[in-house]
Amino acid sequence: MKITEIEIYRLSIPMEPFVIATGTMDYAQNTFIRIYTDANIYGVGECSAFPMIVGETQDTCLVLARDFAKIWKGRDPLAIEERLAELDLYIAGNKTIKSAFDMALHDLAAKHAGLPLYQFLKGAKREITTDITLGIASPEEMALKAKRLQSEGAVMLKVKLGKDPKTDIARIREIRKAVGFEMPIRVDANQGWSYEEALEALQGLEPYKIQFCEQPMRTWDDEYLPQLRAETIVPVMADESVYSQHDAERLCKADACDYINIKFSKSGGIQEALKINHIAAEYGITCMIGGMLESRLALAAKVHFAYAAPNVKFFDLDTCMVGHLKDPVIGGIQYDGYKIHISDQIGIGADMEQTFLDQCEKWII
Repeated sequence: MKITEIEIYRLSIPMEPFVIATGTMDYAQNTFIRIYTDANIYGVGECSAFPMIVGETQDTCLVLARDFAKIWKGRDPLAIEERLAELDLYIAGNKTIKSAFDMALHDLAAKHAGLPLYQFLKGAKREITTDITLGIASPEEMALKAKRLQSEGAVMLKVKLGKDPKTDIARIREIRKAVGFEMPIRVDANQGWSYEEALEALQGLEPYKIQFCEQPMRTWDDEYLPQLRAETIVPVMADESVYSQHDAERLCKADACDYINIKFSKSGGIQEALKINHIAAEYGITCMIGGMLESRLALAAKVHFAYAAPNVKFFDLDTCMVGHLKDPVIGGIQYDGYKIHISDQIGIGADMEQTFLDQCEKWII
């Protein structure tokens, strides 16, 4: 089998402004690709650039996508490891756009095998329930929204923090008043605190039954994570500190985290995500699968991955629920309230509506 053509789309999805500690996003900066072959099948891939976290923009993704397409044209898409190694040899980093190409190859390989992707990865279906994320606002506004989400059926909350500790503690205090103590709450500081601020915040949050805190500090403060863990009962989940299997091993060896958040936009896709999960499992560290601002197509690929990775026990797959104003996906992830399902169609089981794509900027290589 050979790659004959690659379509690249600027998949900009309008959304309500979403505020985290490092910035605000008012549209999803996504890239969508289709990799065509001489076997009359194609694979789809999607990524979502989050510049203030991964250092990639939609434009950098689109430029590199065209370069990657030129490298791969005429080559075997089933040689996944070899193809992905070519991208790493061409340019370091840029894991977000690499993840779209990784996804498309896995979609193609599973279609070629006549299997849903999770079966191709030797996984099995299981029950998955996602949290729902609250962006940063005033304590009172966040409490009102939390109560509304609870009344609409949300079963667990992920709350964005990472501003000044006293206000962050007030945010959780007000949310707990609104939703009670039975509803699980996890928090995410998105690197917003210094060590001293993280210590103040997490110790102040201890009375509020916090499931875990994601990425309390900047990655250059990783050396302080073991000390922070010793000073608080709130478990710590590494997110931006883990891009690769090597990062995972470094943190696990240092006893620096309780959990790890895996995202394709950081790992470069499914291949490295599986390796991160494997390392974490060896150290007894449970993982979460999360995302940036992907559509239901990329989220479906994450579910396939999770089915193949039993050590992934936390699910943050709400990215298209936190304000996407358009849904151009055919198939893909399906929500039954906050329970998640995917079909048994071969491959990822998703594509984009052509009418939506026809309105997008497009390149064919």
